[in-house]
Amino acid sequence: METYNKVWRAFFAFSLIAIAVQQFIYTGFRPVIMPPEPAFIGQSTFCMCVASILLILISIAIIAGINAHVVADYLGASLLLMLILFHIPYNIKHNLNNLGGWTDAFKMLALCGGTFIMATSLPTHKISGIDVVTEKLRPTGPYLFATTMIVFGIMHFVYPTFVATLVPAWIPFHLFWTYFAGVALIAAGAAIVLGKKVKLAATLLGIALFLWLILLHIPRAIADPHSGDGNEWTSVFEALGFSGIAFLIAGTCKPRKNETGQ
Repeated sequence: METYNKVWRAFFAFSLIAIAVQQFIYTGFRPVIMPPEPAFIGQSTFCMCVASILLILISIAIIAGINAHVVADYLGASLLLMLILFHIPYNIKHNLNNLGGWTDAFKMLALCGGTFIMATSLPTHKISGIDVVTEKLRPTGPYLFATTMIVFGIMHFVYPTFVATLVPAWIPFHLFWTYFAGVALIAAGAAIVLGKKVKLAATLLGIALFLWLILLHIPRAIADPHSGDGNEWTSVFEALGFSGIAFLIAGTCKPRKNETGQ
């Protein structure tokens, strides 16, 4: 199982590296990482460069297994802090009554959850110092990630016409797949939150996200690689990272007694 977990961690770490590289290419934060306000951070090239370098180094450390559980904990805590200090105030100010405007904030929430899930999946022999504090955040990982999946599922019902336009033209019954995907996201997220059939739900979620990566996101990125400063490619990397997170949940979950029959 650990062999597979290494692959899923690589999925997630590579997605973070790719997003960081994108920030260098377009000389600005990706919206999923940092909103444009406050301007002295969100629109600062220096802050972007520092954040991108750290993101790349941390991701490489995770892939290489260099104090991976520690850096994953710190990354998760840092992303959670950015969500609280920057994303939430920005969206309260600009998108209070617009659920769709909160998309990047919820993606950041999923990334936070992903880092804690990744830290949980990593072998550790000793926890000390400030890591004793950050380690306590690990159990929140699946809940943070699942919350985003549930909200994204709800968005399929709130904005069905828009979501239907994302379904490839060669696939029939766009609205049907829009609602089907919404139900699947909500069901998988709810199963993870409630601790019911978590391994099955997370595995199916990981497969669905990876299929959407192949069938939807990559073709859209190839067809339109430059709009929104490469936003379609950012979606590719996010989908790759989220699929890795879902598979990690499946690979690290511990079945409850009533699910094992013990």
